[in-house]
Amino acid sequence: MVDSPPNPAEAGTAQARHDVVIVGGGLAGGLIALALHRHAPACRFLLIEAGRTLGAHHRWSWFETDIPERERGLMAGFALSGWEEGYDITFPRLGRTLPTAYRSLASAEFHRALMAELPAERVMLAARAQALDAGGVTLGDGRRLAARCVLDCRPFQPSKALAGGWQVFLGQHIRCNTPHGLTRPVIMDASVAQLAPHGNGEAYRFVYVLPLSATEVFVEDTYYADQPRMDAGVLKGRIAAYARSNGWEGEVIDEEAGILPVISGGDFAAALAEVTIPGVALAGARGGFSHPLTSYTLPFAVSNALAIARLIAARPGLTGSELAAFCLARARRHWRAMAYYRMLSRMLFEAAEPGKRVVVFEHFYALRGALVERFYAGRSTWADRLRILTGKPPVAISRAIGALFSSGRPLETRLQTLETPA
Repeated sequence: MVDSPPNPAEAGTAQARHDVVIVGGGLAGGLIALALHRHAPACRFLLIEAGRTLGAHHRWSWFETDIPERERGLMAGFALSGWEEGYDITFPRLGRTLPTAYRSLASAEFHRALMAELPAERVMLAARAQALDAGGVTLGDGRRLAARCVLDCRPFQPSKALAGGWQVFLGQHIRCNTPHGLTRPVIMDASVAQLAPHGNGEAYRFVYVLPLSATEVFVEDTYYADQPRMDAGVLKGRIAAYARSNGWEGEVIDEEAGILPVISGGDFAAALAEVTIPGVALAGARGGFSHPLTSYTLPFAVSNALAIARLIAARPGLTGSELAAFCLARARRHWRAMAYYRMLSRMLFEAAEPGKRVVVFEHFYALRGALVERFYAGRSTWADRLRILTGKPPVAISRAIGALFSSGRPLETRLQTLETPA
């Protein structure tokens, strides 16, 4: 257990100033606040964020079919980048255009839209939470925010109780001097050299490209690596080389980077125990709500936000312990539902040699487009699952069997970012 102060305020009392305090204004916390504002208007919520903007500095992207149609309304009001004509993938022996529409949201727009729609008194920026408990939140400056329910939406905390690897990425928004000529996103260009993120060794590497306007393009260098280590200077240099090879000359106007977990197994209950505070609900990646193989979080954040808002609207007197139990039950169901994808993660990290992991993805992307859609949404059918595992194996049978019955490699928890000059 963490962050529990010695004398928490009374939980669930009529004297609580707030019905709900949401700690963490990232994707999960921001969408929960939005859902409460729209669907539980009587709820007295407060969203607190340690930074000066909501959403930090990220770009979230997803396939339109990742979000069920009945839930897409929550994203209305955000100015999204979108491509109706599908997307491209490129591998050493495979190139395809798949027809699924694609969406992307920049954190600057996330902040702008939320600040425009949420009442000013419902958002508190530059407020660091020192401690959370069942009765509220104590801020770093000593102020106390009493609440009937507290939601912990702070970032994912690596745990040795989990197994897997890491997705390491750095992206740059480039304003080109001339039109770049792209009309569709390139979700994976894996024809590039399979080099590790720290410039030494091999890993599954691909370049991700979004045409944001006729002259603006977002280029991201991404790796599936065994260790959470990034050499930012090396990645910037590789992006510059990739842009030059495509004739994209111009200036970098924005940049983002991240190291995300790719979960292949572990003791979920033990990992949750490390971050759980009695009576406090967990949501977002911290609560386990991500796709184990792709690290996507947005579809699950949308679903959770709406489910929480509906519950609070239906039960105005909901206690913090009841909300915590509700979120825990959803997290456990999600963990069970993602078991197949964790097994595929073990195949990737244990059955395939680092420089040959590209073959695993190449095999997958040769399959039917509808199957790929359901995979990303985390809704693969049993027929899909069998089809992914059949055909000519992209890895040695003996290694695949070993990975199938493995508990996974313990997750390295020491994130390291270097800054070698590009």
